[in-house]
Amino acid sequence: MRKYIDSRKIFYITGGILLGIVVLSFIVSLFWTPYDPNMTDAASKFLPPSAEHLMGTDNFGRDLFSRVLSASKYTIYISFSGVSIALLIGTLTGLPSGYFGGISDRLIMLLMNAVMCFPGILLALVAVAVFGPSMFNVVWALGIVFGPTFTRVYRSGTMEIKERDYILHAKVMGINPLRIMALHIFPNLVPLILPATVIGLANMTLFESGMSYLGLGVQPPDASFGKLLADSQAYMTRAPWLVIFPALMLVFYILGLYFISEGIRVSTSRGGVER
Repeated sequence: MRKYIDSRKIFYITGGILLGIVVLSFIVSLFWTPYDPNMTDAASKFLPPSAEHLMGTDNFGRDLFSRVLSASKYTIYISFSGVSIALLIGTLTGLPSGYFGGISDRLIMLLMNAVMCFPGILLALVAVAVFGPSMFNVVWALGIVFGPTFTRVYRSGTMEIKERDYILHAKVMGINPLRIMALHIFPNLVPLILPATVIGLANMTLFESGMSYLGLGVQPPDASFGKLLADSQAYMTRAPWLVIFPALMLVFYILGLYFISEGIRVSTSRGGVER
């Protein structure tokens, strides 16, 4: 028991610290940045980290610390908005698919499997390329790409829960299926959905970074962590701080989410509950 509790705490504490750094940057960026993140200064190009510029400056003389603070805002916005869309798709398709079964289940899963046949990053890139590179289109593309994953989670959980006695009793009483799904099944799916949601946040951030690297993510002058890394690639040897600091923030965000997801998984597992 002691080992179990300690491992769970380690996941939460480690993930909380790493994620907290990025979330704190996001909160601070809403109210304050040392400089205008998009203000250029030709006389201050490639300055190393110092008291005046904590993370140095980039090839346009922009303060990197201000850029990193601002980038946290866009990275968090994209990941949370994309996951919200994916969760909505999963809820509207996975719940009725698992509950009703039959032809509706086959049709929904046929559509979801068709989407999942294509590599996710390729499908997102095609969608953004067709509709144009913008943060709005990136969010919708990622939400649609990840939607089938949540549909499968909702469907499998619903198929298991609907066979429980209290659900069967509710059916016998003639309670509306929508009410059963909303009030009796959905709350019991939260332990399954929560870890998948946290992992989805991390995976969406990785996808967005890849899209930004190809120029289809956040567009200039704004920047996410992935965009900062893409822009600094050509200056890795001349100004390594342009890569180091955004990369650290990206790693903190993704690892923090993975650690928290693992902590949630352990906490909600059967072994964890029994102990």
